[in-house]
Amino acid sequence: MFTGIVQATCLFKIITQKSDLLVYAIQLSPKLISNLSLGASVSVSGICQTVVKIDLDANLAYFEAIAETLSCTTLNDLKTNDWVNIERSLKFGDEVGGHLLSGHIIDTVKINQIQNTPTHIMMTFEVNPKLLKYILHKGYVALDGCSLTVVNPNLNTATFDVCLIPETIKITTFGTKKIGDRVNLEIDNQTQIIVHTVENYLKTDINHFKQRIIS
Repeated sequence: MFTGIVQATCLFKIITQKSDLLVYAIQLSPKLISNLSLGASVSVSGICQTVVKIDLDANLAYFEAIAETLSCTTLNDLKTNDWVNIERSLKFGDEVGGHLLSGHIIDTVKINQIQNTPTHIMMTFEVNPKLLKYILHKGYVALDGCSLTVVNPNLNTATFDVCLIPETIKITTFGTKKIGDRVNLEIDNQTQIIVHTVENYLKTDINHFKQRIIS
């Protein structure tokens, strides 16, 4: 589990494509690689990845991404020496400053507008219309592993906004994002469960009503 509070931006290194498997490394800071063990989970721009090898001399942690992960994330967009958001997995007793995340990316969203203001940056994202039912005003999403609050979800344009404060821009990769860039989206799990429960209940209730009419 993760919290959506990005700990650092780190360099994406050593990309090797093996059929449907992408092998790559992240150059972590000495603090982040300290006590890291094989099999540990790390959020790489929001994607939960398992450590398969550690090179302490070069501060490199290695990961493998399978075809399913590559199909729904931005990993294939990354190049050597690109920066990614990193968060080590949550430990019992840690403060949850954002919201609980699994690191399971549901889809990518595209930046279609960036508005700079004296106090913050407003970014507008295009999203698959099928996912808008999970994206609620003042609800939570994780974008590239960063816990953010939704503003102005729009059913007509299939977009939503987030506001980025200077601290978020400074410690994440959002300060370098451009219009057209894709980012990884994880929706709030509790919202997803509630929506599915209500949909299933309504579907069952409607089917019972139709059966009563027919009979």
